[in-house]
Amino acid sequence: MDNIPPPAQELALVERELVQLDARRAQLLARRAWLLSVLHPPLPPAPPVAGRETSPRSAQNVLLTLGGALLTVAAVAFTLVSWGHLGIAGRAAVLGVVTAVALAAPVALLRRGLASTAESVAGLGLVLMVLDAYALHRVALPDAGGLGYAAVASGVLAVLWAGYGTGVARLRLPLPAAVAAAQLPLPLGALAADAGALPVAWAMLVTAGLDAVLALWARPSPAVRGVACAGACAAGAWAVLTGVRLSVGAGGAGGAVLLLGASGLALYVAWRTAALREDVTVVCAAAAGLAAVAGAGGLLRGVLPAGWVVPGYLLCAVAVAAVAGAGRVPGGVRLGLLGASGVVQGLSVAWAAAPLMMAVVVPGFGVPWSTPVVLVTVAAVLAVVRWTAARSGALIVASAAALSLPEAVRLPYAASLAAQLVLTAALLALVARPQALARRLPQQGAAAGVLAAVALGCGLASAGAAAWAASAGPVASVVVAGVLAVLFAGAALTAVTQGVTVRAVAACVAVVAAAGCVGAGAGLAALSSHGTALALLAVPAATVAVGARLRLHPVALPVELTGAGAAVVAVGLAAGRPAHLALVLALCGVLAAATAVRPERRPVAGYAAAVLCVAATWVRLAASGVSAPEAYTLPVTVPALVVGVLRRRRDPEASSWAAYGPGLAATLVPSLFAAWGDAQWARPLLLGLGALAVTLVGARLRLQAPLVLGGVVLALVGLHELAPYIAQVVGALPRWLPPALAGLLLLAVGATYEQRLRDARRLRERVGRLR
Repeated sequence: MDNIPPPAQELALVERELVQLDARRAQLLARRAWLLSVLHPPLPPAPPVAGRETSPRSAQNVLLTLGGALLTVAAVAFTLVSWGHLGIAGRAAVLGVVTAVALAAPVALLRRGLASTAESVAGLGLVLMVLDAYALHRVALPDAGGLGYAAVASGVLAVLWAGYGTGVARLRLPLPAAVAAAQLPLPLGALAADAGALPVAWAMLVTAGLDAVLALWARPSPAVRGVACAGACAAGAWAVLTGVRLSVGAGGAGGAVLLLGASGLALYVAWRTAALREDVTVVCAAAAGLAAVAGAGGLLRGVLPAGWVVPGYLLCAVAVAAVAGAGRVPGGVRLGLLGASGVVQGLSVAWAAAPLMMAVVVPGFGVPWSTPVVLVTVAAVLAVVRWTAARSGALIVASAAALSLPEAVRLPYAASLAAQLVLTAALLALVARPQALARRLPQQGAAAGVLAAVALGCGLASAGAAAWAASAGPVASVVVAGVLAVLFAGAALTAVTQGVTVRAVAACVAVVAAAGCVGAGAGLAALSSHGTALALLAVPAATVAVGARLRLHPVALPVELTGAGAAVVAVGLAAGRPAHLALVLALCGVLAAATAVRPERRPVAGYAAAVLCVAATWVRLAASGVSAPEAYTLPVTVPALVVGVLRRRRDPEASSWAAYGPGLAATLVPSLFAAWGDAQWARPLLLGLGALAVTLVGARLRLQAPLVLGGVVLALVGLHELAPYIAQVVGALPRWLPPALAGLLLLAVGATYEQRLRDARRLRERVGRLR
């Protein structure tokens, strides 16, 4: 017992032995695999069979199809070309024997298991039967009419082929061919009777009905059902198109009744397939709904005035939607009928929108009473549907209806403007309280947000229409713009439960309306453009005050940016008078400086204030005809640079552009413009020396603003001084030399392109590291 090691040591020994056993087992397994490969070498892979790209069955089908086609061509050629070389008995005997053999051979071939061959021979037999019918007409019944004989012959062939396919059930071709031949008797018979388009369309509709009955009740093979469905769709479409053409023409009642019959057939098919194929059900129900609307509307078309035809069709579409809402209608049928009704309602709204848009664009145009009737009807239908999208559509259409009513009533100009403003106010009230529209809707909170955005959009459209109509008179423009500014400002203040986007849009529109009111008032007061510019600055001043009040509120920035847009318009209006432009720029700079007082706006507004003030100074100097701008700019530059030095001492991380840029630009830029227009040498020399000093200071102290400003001004001064000499040299050179030098320069740049790019990147990085 004393020789047993402790448990920890014993566990280590066991682990070591197991590792050795695993290694030995791996060696033995590798040796075993090698021995097996030596004793039983694997067989080489079989070489691939070259050239086999098709299966034997597909090759057989191709051969049989080609053979049957060749025999068919030969039979047709014999019938059409060689027929005259035989007598009557010989002709009948040849065709009869060949047809009988072609129809009997598939039976024997099927017994031997040659199904594909039997199908090919059976197809030849069917073609020979068609040729037999043609031969019978040429020989025995030459006086029979072509269409009438073709109708009878196609019916007889359909019956014979159906019997042949039923007798030889294993053949797949005769029964579909019989269904295809059955499409012809009724239409050809109607054409032979020369009864007109309506009987032919009824014949097509009856044929489509028979095809539908065959596909739904007879339980045929897939091939037969496919042919029957294709025939039903083609014949039904022909009948419906003919009915539509007749319903809007002279034979309105007959075409309308035909459409109603087609609608009944399509609805029957949709109802029968409701439990089988929902996609077929939806398509057939939609076709039934459209045909019903077209048919019933065609009947109403004959008794309604010309301007009320579309409302008649709309009434039929509403009736279809009511039928679809019945309790026992299958889901697919309901979806198709509602879709058809929706299409008609959408087309009706588009029809009503055309005169409404004309009335908005051309005041006094007027709209017919049918326009608001159509819009109100569609809005009422959509309001019943408990979907957010439908309720939104109802709001849009109802707004359009309300916008069209003053034009339909032919209200006076002032009353029409008042009605549009009342509509805008109502819509903006819904922006603040959209819960009334979202009742009984799923997820009322989200639905209320969507409806608020839709109401705001409708309010914008109504406000735009009112503003456009008011533009005809200056007093109306002032009043309407002022009322709109108040309405949208109220919406921005009261829509506290809505998202930031809705409130921001309303606030920005209020600013735009206020700017329009100021502009219209300036026009009413007969102010000049620069006077209007000064008056317009009241809008950005108000937005600066509002932004200071709102501070970090999300609506503050959009409002201030909109006010800045009004300031840009003011600058554009004053551009024709430099003195007034300088005043406008200075006032804009003051507003920007007032905005820069707030810490959250300081990085951008501070730069803007400096740029605007410097620009105002330059414009003022230019407007005053000052020839020595340095006398006015240096007193500004020196204190500005002193302030910049003090700021850099207090805040070493401050940018050199913020500290020294405005002060340097205040003198360098006006002096540069003066030097370019100065023919003497003193100003360019002094400016060049000053720019050189600024550049060297910037390079010595690693400051970006002095380096860039001084370098740019120095380069432009040097270019100005060298320009006359360069022009003389270029004029003395041969004409071909400048293009040649330019080409050599391009070649040199291209050859060292990558190196130049690296140098440019290195220079940009070095300048970017400067403060």
